[in-house]
Amino acid sequence: MAGIKEIRTKIKSVQNTRKITKAMEMVAASKMRKAQERMRAGRPYAIKVRNMAVNLMQANPEYSHPYLIERESVKAVGVVVVTTDKGLCGGLNTNIMRLVLNRYKEFNDKGIKTQFTALGNKGLGVLARIGANVVTQEVGLGDTPQLDRLIGALKVQVDDFVEGRIDEVYVATSRFVNTMRQEPVFFRLLPLPTKLEDPFLAHVEGDESLQSSYSWDYIYEPDPKSVIDELLKRYVEGVVYQAVAENMASEQSARMVAMKAASDNAKKVIGDLQLVYNKTRQAAITKEISEIVGGAAAV
Repeated sequence: MAGIKEIRTKIKSVQNTRKITKAMEMVAASKMRKAQERMRAGRPYAIKVRNMAVNLMQANPEYSHPYLIERESVKAVGVVVVTTDKGLCGGLNTNIMRLVLNRYKEFNDKGIKTQFTALGNKGLGVLARIGANVVTQEVGLGDTPQLDRLIGALKVQVDDFVEGRIDEVYVATSRFVNTMRQEPVFFRLLPLPTKLEDPFLAHVEGDESLQSSYSWDYIYEPDPKSVIDELLKRYVEGVVYQAVAENMASEQSARMVAMKAASDNAKKVIGDLQLVYNKTRQAAITKEISEIVGGAAAV
């Protein structure tokens, strides 16, 4: 009977776990829709800012913004790592950090110094364990990206680039493709590419049409330099904001899928344990009947 009691306890434990994973799946599904809407809402802004910035830069080739200057040799880089604050989202963070660590190793092999900005607790934990140089961090981002919090962490990297302490700035995040698929990406933020390719939309919509449809007839107020400076600043902030929004949408999608898989596995385990329980209970009853019959025959 001790075996039956033990199996019954295991069944109850797995049932409780399944209730938790099922609840987390439903919560993630609710948050996923909101995160995807927020991510898609930010894309038109990013596209329009990118188009305007490219138009202005091509209309004023005599002005070279600091964000566009390519360094002759790269001796130090900055990396903005975007991860989640919580786990239970499948291999999302693992895939991002594997990509980051591979690039970190490549930089070290080339003698390039690397400094990190961690947006998200999971990435910060990995960087701390490997002893990486984390210059800024921002954790506890919640379910909605807050631009003012992101700007504070990003500003150190941008200022170091402008002042020449680092030569390039990269962003590592997860690109949302669909509910079942999220891709880790590692792209250069500074210096900006000449045509300001979009790292989140190029694989879906393409940018070829944008390159041949520029209109350069602008009236500047107060002057082209001031407008370009402010626009490129907003563009950089918008890219980082979109990176966080993409990662949050990826997080909720990955968590929903992971919790659904966990719930399905728990259901299967419960079925297997129930079968073992029934067999064990049947064997125990048969044994008791045999003992009773044997005792009666002996009398």
